[in-house]
Amino acid sequence: MKSALDTGNTAWLLTSAALVLLMIPGLAFFYGGMVRQKSVLNMLMMVMGALFIVGVLWTFFGYGMAFGTDAAGATDNEWIGNVSDNIGLTSLITDNPEATYPAMAFVAFQAMFACITVGLIAGAIADRARFWPWMLFAALWATLVYFPVAHWVWASSGWIFKLGVIDFAGGTAVHINAGAAALALAIVLGRRIGWPKQPMKPHNLTLVMIGAGLLWFGWFGFNAGSALAANNTSAVVFYNTFIATCAAAIGWLVVEKIRDGHATSLGAASGIVAGLVAITPACSAVTPIGAIILGVIAGVVCALAVGLKYLFKFDDSLDVVGVHLVGGLVGTLLIGFLATDAAPAAVNGLFYGGGAEQLGKQAVGAFAVLAYSLIVAFIIGYAIKFTMGFRVNEEDEITGVDLAEHAESAYEFGDSGGGGVFAGMGHGHLAARGEEN
Repeated sequence: MKSALDTGNTAWLLTSAALVLLMIPGLAFFYGGMVRQKSVLNMLMMVMGALFIVGVLWTFFGYGMAFGTDAAGATDNEWIGNVSDNIGLTSLITDNPEATYPAMAFVAFQAMFACITVGLIAGAIADRARFWPWMLFAALWATLVYFPVAHWVWASSGWIFKLGVIDFAGGTAVHINAGAAALALAIVLGRRIGWPKQPMKPHNLTLVMIGAGLLWFGWFGFNAGSALAANNTSAVVFYNTFIATCAAAIGWLVVEKIRDGHATSLGAASGIVAGLVAITPACSAVTPIGAIILGVIAGVVCALAVGLKYLFKFDDSLDVVGVHLVGGLVGTLLIGFLATDAAPAAVNGLFYGGGAEQLGKQAVGAFAVLAYSLIVAFIIGYAIKFTMGFRVNEEDEITGVDLAEHAESAYEFGDSGGGGVFAGMGHGHLAARGEEN
């Protein structure tokens, strides 16, 4: 039997998976530059730790919960995928001559989405979270929230998908989902010592901008890769992702200039991410002009929304709520206004004569995911807080989470460094390994 494999589509899907993987260290740099010097490594470790734990869970049962089907390739469950036939992914490694791309290419691509979604949450609790309780939260939230929600939104049997909600690459499943959990954890852990009276400025804006650049680069895999083919849809999505992000950065900077008198590099980096977040669900549903309009609105709204934490007194350290939750809502809901049947999704929104029906569907999907993630994250967060403890003690928070949790410092000055793997270990550890002079 002749294979139906399309090597071009397969190559694009695997390349896109690699691009999304690159977004994860990009996110770590973006977040790491925004925290104070004494908690940089903890921030990097929380993002990368989410990658480690979610990747393993995805292999054992996460993919099955999100996209798993039975042996005949079908599932009719609106709430969860078929786990029993997909444990360990063994059933998917055999070549299927009828498939246009290998099943494992899709598995790998979607694995990266799962990992970065959990990592996004970490920014809300920077400077004060313990590492291993965070890892437990990451595992539980991925299992109870992300895997099922991914099924609702993207699996053909998922209830949000069947409702007709447009979410091309993750406005609901990724950004609203993570943003709602971030809000819950910011409340559960409470405010950092000294917030909001004490200045807590980013320690390395160069690192922030590098992270934003890597995110933008990788996001083309995130969005255009979601076409699952090297075709016209992926090309339209690619360009919409680019131009919406440009417009959002301008929108954010204009707000800064009017409000504060300056256009900052932090604002530019934040505007980039806000635009990427907002265009993610809508990138297949709008024209390039629609993408610019959406981007400007997202940049302006998110720039204003980051101030909500001061109004409502929740310490969202790195503005995950203001950028990801609000940006995800903006992009998801604006589909109901800006969608046009000239775009690949072929749906008309309110401004193109489609009425309010699509807007209603978008709202149901967005707020259902928001409510579910928020409630479950509260439950998990409080359970960890009242059992093993989620936050470092006051002394360790003042001294620095890096030293308390990882026994390391991000920057060593003077005549130090070059000690290799065991440089951070005490005298007793070296003696135990026979390395004492």
